[in-house]
Amino acid sequence: MSIEPAAAVPVLLLSVRDEYLGRGWLPPGHHWPDRPGLLGGLDLAAGGTWLAVDPARRTAACLLNGFGPSAPADARLSRGRLPLTALRDGGIGHLDLTPYDPFHLVQVGPEGARVTSWGGGRKAERRLPTGLSVVLNDGLEGAAADRTAPERIRTVLAARAAHFRARFAAVPRPQPTADGPAAAAWGGWLPIVTGDGLAPDEDAALIQRRDFGDGRIWGSTSISLLAMGPGLLRYDFAAAPVPADGSGWQRVATAA
Repeated sequence: MSIEPAAAVPVLLLSVRDEYLGRGWLPPGHHWPDRPGLLGGLDLAAGGTWLAVDPARRTAACLLNGFGPSAPADARLSRGRLPLTALRDGGIGHLDLTPYDPFHLVQVGPEGARVTSWGGGRKAERRLPTGLSVVLNDGLEGAAADRTAPERIRTVLAARAAHFRARFAAVPRPQPTADGPAAAAWGGWLPIVTGDGLAPDEDAALIQRRDFGDGRIWGSTSISLLAMGPGLLRYDFAAAPVPADGSGWQRVATAA
């Protein structure tokens, strides 16, 4: 996430979805008849999403799974509906979160972003500062209040954050417009977000693949890029891994 209030495009969001590869999904579309104005990818297992966009309001909500105690099995609700609820209601402050497993929900608009973290029976909310911010499965900048992620996972997440924070800081910040291909819109960011040349099993890999045996393969399934500003909402999407020639990007229609 890059927030620069004085820039022509104040808010830029990169979202990479990591999931077991056997879990079915559909690319962004209007998948929810009860919320026809919202766009997002569809998780076929539970009917929710990892990233929802409201073109009419130029807002978005992005979900990351967290670490910590699970919700009671007899009352558990899918976290994938939270981005949809956040966009419909302007937030999730009115919800009882006890039926949800731990999560981090990033809510984004042209004026900035905030993250709500839930885990271990505690909720925390923070507004993202100007500049680059990284939200991981163990929270904003890897500093969730309830840090129960295994040490090995914390090491991997920290390596990823350190590598890519430095890489994004080293290239000019994109200034996307509503038109044109992804390469022109995102410039030096695009080769970074598609993997930056790292092998998918390296600790720092952004686009990853990890074989846990018994046919269980965990990896990055899609990449989303959002640009928000006064009168602007641009949404680019690609299934991961993106071909080496840079093809595979689609600009999602966001006309309200």
